[in-house]
This record gives sequence, structure tokens and C-alpha cells, in this order.
Amino acid sequence: MSDPGHLVMELSIRQEATGMLTRSVSAHHVRAVLLAAERRGVATGPLLARAGLSPALAEESLNHEWTPAQASVVAESAARVPAEQFGQLVRMLWATLDDELIGLGGAPSKVGTFATMAHVVVHGSRDLREALRRAGAFYSLFPGGPRFRLVEPVAGLAWADGVDEARMEFDVSGYDDPLHFGAESTVLVAHRFAGWLVRRRIGLRRVEFVHPEPRHAREYALLYGAPCVFGAARTAAVFDRADLDEPVLRDAAALKVFLRRAPVDVLVGADYGSTATGRVRHLIGRSLPAGPVPTPEELAGRLSVSPQTLRRQLAAEGTTYQRLRDQVRRDHALAELTGGRISIERLSRRLGFSEPSAFHRAFRRWTGETPRAYQARARARDPRGAPDPMPRTRDPWGAADPMPRTRDPRGAPEPTPPAPGQQP
Repeated sequence: MSDPGHLVMELSIRQEATGMLTRSVSAHHVRAVLLAAERRGVATGPLLARAGLSPALAEESLNHEWTPAQASVVAESAARVPAEQFGQLVRMLWATLDDELIGLGGAPSKVGTFATMAHVVVHGSRDLREALRRAGAFYSLFPGGPRFRLVEPVAGLAWADGVDEARMEFDVSGYDDPLHFGAESTVLVAHRFAGWLVRRRIGLRRVEFVHPEPRHAREYALLYGAPCVFGAARTAAVFDRADLDEPVLRDAAALKVFLRRAPVDVLVGADYGSTATGRVRHLIGRSLPAGPVPTPEELAGRLSVSPQTLRRQLAAEGTTYQRLRDQVRRDHALAELTGGRISIERLSRRLGFSEPSAFHRAFRRWTGETPRAYQARARARDPRGAPDPMPRTRDPWGAADPMPRTRDPRGAPEPTPPAPGQQP
């Protein structure tokens, strides 16, 4: 008989590859927003009815003959609701509570705050770096946040400091967030909004969360498309520093459409599925660390194309299976070593290397240093349990102007804005 856990994994991967999960939301997230509403005295039954959702979704039931871990996977894969209905539920909670954080933040974030921030960012930012700094400065003016800051390596020390990473670090210490939906959605909205601004997906190297690994952690792969570290010193989204130089390509007309579709197009759906590269990266990532990495033929089967077609699609996008496999292995290795909960020998096996020496050679090629040196430096730089030094001043960067203007480092002319009303 086939292993039930393997069947569950295969079901989940096939659903994602065919898009069955990308316009739906896990029932766990419905329960999370309902719990937030109930704790603030809101009757959730009428809201569920108006959104066309069953009251049974508020109840957690695992009536399957699986192990607890397998039952959790089954429930999170199968118990899902349409994205549009979840979006309607969230909008009703916004209106009822007048709080875009639905009671999960340290203080209410009044409805319209995000839209105002987005207008400030769209109208005044040349590149993503400036946009994120403006957004962080804007939210620092309000007690409820969400607070975040952009962190880059010190100029001239990028290689000595490790890989060329940038980080959006979030202060969620004041959240009243027992099911972690506030932290999850804060990171997700920031990431998706950043990608929308530059009109392309911002690939995440990893996502770090202060909270421990939750039962619904498998949902994170669908939401973020990147390895996740739990129990980190602070919550952060980590991505390529070069992405900060991307020009902002949106205008007021496009923003109007974007806001009209919120929160559906931000909180739900996988944004890695529009290219063959994104789909392949995600499917390889989903196979780790349980292993083994799927072959090109297996990937083609899951994507319902021939291996030759998949190879041509990747070549047209300027990449190969081998390159994507190495990138995903690298991202998982960095995430695991940053988390510090696994030996290097065991990690090499989980990533599919025949022996630790092969993993050491590959890691040196990726980062210029050994796995042990990277792990030691990560621990020294980011000790577990350290207090979050998030600045509390109005300007998190200490600049005289809380919304500084910067020149496009490439000297490029102003980008041509999209046609009015163009879909984001």
C-alpha cells in the first residue's frame, strides 16, 4: 500500500501545479480572522452568512484516519474556501471594526490607511528602495503600525557580510495574534505590494518568523514560494538587494484598480505561477526537505507538458532546470543554516547531495564560504531570542527628511506609465 503521507504530498503538489489552490484560501485563515472578530465582540455568524460561507468553517474537525501530522496536511489541502468569499468576509470585518488589521495589531489601523500610504508611495517614488522607505516612514507615524524597516548591507561590505541580501524587517511584538494571521498577512501584503509596484514578482530567498512553526506551515509554501525559518529573532522577508533598484512602474489609475481588488489579489493566490520558471522553482521547493528533488520528467508531468516543451519554456526565460535546482537548494540551505537547528551533514543529505563534501563544494560556489562559517556568522549576527531593535523614532533611518528622494542609480529616464485603468 502507498504511504499516505506521500499521497497527501502528491495531491497538494498537483493541486498547486494546476492552479486549484491559487484562487482559494485555507479554512485555517477563515478561522483566524473569525477568532480576531469574536475576541472583539463581533457576532461572526451573520458575517459568514453574508459572505456565503458555511458556519462549519469556524470549527476545526479532523475526521480522518491519519497520523496527526498527515491529518493536518489533508485538512489544510482540502478545507478551502473561494478567494472572493474570503475577501468579502475580510472587507466586512474592516468596515465593522474600522481596522485594516482586524484587531490583530497593537492599535487599530483605520480603514483607508493602506490606500493613503499607497498613494504616497506611487506618486513620489522612483525605485523600489525609495518606495519601501517611504512606506515604512508613513506607517511609523501611526501607533498601530504595521512597523517595518528596510535593511541593506553596509556599502562596500556586501561580500564580507555574506550574500547580497536586502531585508524587510517587521516589528510584530505588539500584535495580539494567537494564530499568527497578523504576522503572515503583514509580510504577505508588503511582499505582494512591492512586486506590484515594479510590475514583476520579487523572488524571496527566505521568510523568517518570530513565532514557532505552526500546524498550517505547509500553507506558507503556497503563500510565499520560499523557505521559511521559524523561531527567528525577528520577522523578515529576505530578497535580492538588486531588486531595490527596480523602477516603480505604477500610476494612480493602476492603483485605483489595485485597491478595488484588495484584499483578494493580495492575500490569496500564488504569485509564482505566471512563468515556467516560477512554477518549476515552486515545485522543486515543495519537494524539500522531504526530498527527493523531482526530475525534469516528473516536473513536466506535474505541469502537463512534455519534457521538451518544459525545457524550451525555461530556455526562453533564460534559465535551465539545473540552474533552478541549484538556486532552490541554495535558498533552503541558507534558511536551514540561519535557523541553526540541523547539522551540516544531515542538511547535505536532505538536499540530495551524495556526501557532505559535495555539499561543501556547492555551498562555496554559491556563497564564497563554507557552510560552517556561514552558520557561525549567522548566529553571531542574529542570536536567537534577542530583543528586536526596531527604531521607535518617526524616521526609522535617522534621516532629516522622513521621505528622502534618491536618484535612480542607473540614470534611467522616468519609466512610461501604464495605460489608464490597466490591470495590475
